[in-house]
Order: sequence, then C-alpha cells, then structure tokens
Amino acid sequence: MTENRIVVAIDSQEKHRAIDLAKNISDEIFAIKVNWPLILEEGHSIISKLSAFSKVICDFKVADIPNTNRLIAEKVHKDGAFAIIAHSVVGEDSLRAISQVSDDLKLISVVSMSHPGAESFLNPLSDKLIENARKVNSYGLIAPGNNTKFISHIKALDTGMKIFSPGIGVQGGDPVDAIVAGTDYVIIGRSIYLAEKPQDVVADINGKITAALKNIPMS
Repeated sequence: MTENRIVVAIDSQEKHRAIDLAKNISDEIFAIKVNWPLILEEGHSIISKLSAFSKVICDFKVADIPNTNRLIAEKVHKDGAFAIIAHSVVGEDSLRAISQVSDDLKLISVVSMSHPGAESFLNPLSDKLIENARKVNSYGLIAPGNNTKFISHIKALDTGMKIFSPGIGVQGGDPVDAIVAGTDYVIIGRSIYLAEKPQDVVADINGKITAALKNIPMS
C-alpha cells in the first residue's frame, strides 16, 4: 500500500470543525498541520485533541534564542505533537535546542518559503539553511511545492531528510508535480479544509499521487 503523502493544513478553523475534519480524513493523510490562527482561537489543547486522530505538525515557524525554542518545543511535545516547524535561519544552536527535547518530537526546518517575498532574503540562503538542518539531524525540510526546481535540487543533495512542500493549490503548486520532483509530503490547506467535501478532494489527490508514483522508477 502506498504511504499517504498529504499533510492537511488547518490554518483557520473553529475547534469542532477541525476535529470533525481530522476524524473524517485521518486514514487518508499523513498528518494535520496546525498554525497560529487555530491555536490563538482554541488554545494549545487543540493539539492533543487532534492528536487523537492524526499526527499533528505544529507550524509555529519558531525563530528565537535556544532557550525560548526549547520551552516551546517542550510544551508542544507535552501536548502530543508529532513535529514542530522552526526557522533554520536562526542558526544551528537554536535548532539543536529543539532537536534535543525528545526523539519523539520531530524537527522540520524551514529552508525556503513559497511566497514572493522570500526571494528577497530567505531563499538565496537555502543551501546554508539546509546545512544547518543537517547538522542537528533535522527530520525534515520545508521546500515550496510551487518551486519544483528547488525541490529537485534538495532531492539531489541526498540529505536523508524528508521534504515537506507547502504552496500547493491556492498558491499555484501542483501536488503531483511536487511529488514527481522529489518531495515526500505535500502540504495542502484551503483547497481541502474549505472544500464542500474535503474527503473527496483528499481521495482525488491521493489517486493522482498514487498513479504518478507508479511511473517513477525505483532508485
């Protein structure tokens, strides 16, 4: 059976709708990603509630000194999070403070972003940011799904880290194109959680990904 490759980003939902969505699609996805809008609306306890149905990735894009990063990571680990997303640009020491909290909490490092403004500063530093992540044994990297050339570049580096790609759907990225380019997981938000029938959207994307993977030669 093909591994599920979809991470559903619930960026703006009230608690009951978020939980209902998690219940209905948990068997068809890899994880749910929560961001600040849902946390600020419902509180951090939503992490543990959603964790009952799916892996939860906390997309907090943590970017602070090591001690603050550690305190945030310890809290989401206590709440049952599977992973936390942090900015690699703050340096190796701040990333390591997260990665050392627990082997059960995965670190996913931001090395590039999907919006146009990232081209002015963040994206030109991507190779250095990937190296920061590698030094602390980061579980994964964030690489935009609407930039398949960059995904292919990371894949060619053979870092051993998983590639997670946002920027799919509303921001122009295609999930199949991102998977073919080398990403491991596509992060999809509004195209799913705002859909009238989210389960149908997930099923359709999964079907297309499965078909595409059959045509990719095994390495």
